[in-house]
Amino acid sequence: MTGADTTKSVQSDAAIDRARDSLSRNGRSFAWAARFLGHQVGADAAILYSFCRILDDLADGDIAGGPKRLAAIRKGLLDKAPQSDPALTDFWPVMQRCTVPPEPLIHLLDGLLMDQKPVRLQTETDLIRYAYHVAGAVGLLMCPVLGCRSPTAKPFAIDMGIAMQLTNIARDVREDAEMGRRYLPADWVGNLEPDDILKASTTRSDPHHIAITNGTRKLLALADRYYESGAKGLCYLPVRAHLSIGVAGMVYRAIGVKLHKHGIKWAGPRTITSKSEKLVASLKALPSVVQRATHRPTAHDSTLHAALTGYVR
Repeated sequence: MTGADTTKSVQSDAAIDRARDSLSRNGRSFAWAARFLGHQVGADAAILYSFCRILDDLADGDIAGGPKRLAAIRKGLLDKAPQSDPALTDFWPVMQRCTVPPEPLIHLLDGLLMDQKPVRLQTETDLIRYAYHVAGAVGLLMCPVLGCRSPTAKPFAIDMGIAMQLTNIARDVREDAEMGRRYLPADWVGNLEPDDILKASTTRSDPHHIAITNGTRKLLALADRYYESGAKGLCYLPVRAHLSIGVAGMVYRAIGVKLHKHGIKWAGPRTITSKSEKLVASLKALPSVVQRATHRPTAHDSTLHAALTGYVR
C-alpha cells in the first residue's frame, strides 16, 4: 500500500469514528438500530446520520454562519458546482460511491432553511410537507446507502421518515416552542404563538394546554398511518437493512406509545425509551424479516402523499 493509500485509509477510518461518535451521542435510537447493519453499510449510514446532524446544527445556529453555509451548499448542488464546505467532507465520498442523488439533499436543505423563518404551520398539508423535507427526504438519501435501488421503495422510505419526524414533533412540542417554533397546525390548535405554548405548559387546566394535548394525540395517530406504510416497504431492502430500519421504526414508534401511556405529557421531560424498551421494540421487528420470503409487495397508498404533489417525482 502506498503512502497516499494509507492516508486515504486513515482519513476514512477517522470519518467513521467521527460519525459513530456523533451517532452514539445524538441518536441513541438510530445507534441501537445501526448495530444490525454490516460494517461498511453501518459506517456509511452513520456518516449520513452525522452529516444530517451537522446540517441540523448549521440550521439551528449552533455553528457560526450556519444558514449562509446551508444556502451556499444548496446553490452548489443546483449549479452542479464543486463543493468545498467542510460539512460535506465525510459524506461526499459516500454520496459518490453510493450514487446518492442530489435532489433529496436539496429538499432536505429546503426544509432546514424553512426553519430560519418564524415557524407557524397552518394546515396538515403544511405539516406533511415540512416532515417530508426534513425527514422523508432523508429516507430517500438512505435508500442507496442501504443498497436499495428499487424505485417502488421510494414512497415507503419517505413515509418512514415522515412518521419519525411526526414523532419528533410530538415529543418536542415544548422544546420547539422554546426555539420560537410551532409545528402543530393552526387547523388543530388555533393560531397559538410559541409563548402561548410555554405558558400553557405550566397549567394543565389551561384551554391551550388541552388543545395542544389533543393536537399531539392527533399527531401521533397520523404518525401511525405513516409507520404502517413505511413498514410495508421494508421488503425492498436487503435483509440486514430490513431488520435495521424495521428496528429503528419500532423503537421510534415506541416513543409515541410511551407518550400515550403517560397521558400525552408534552410539557414534561423529553420522552425517551430505555434499553429494555428498545429490546422489546426490536423483537417486534423480527416477524417482518422472517416473513419476507413469502411477503407480497403492497401498492403504496397515494393518499398519504396528497400533500406532496409536485414535490416528489
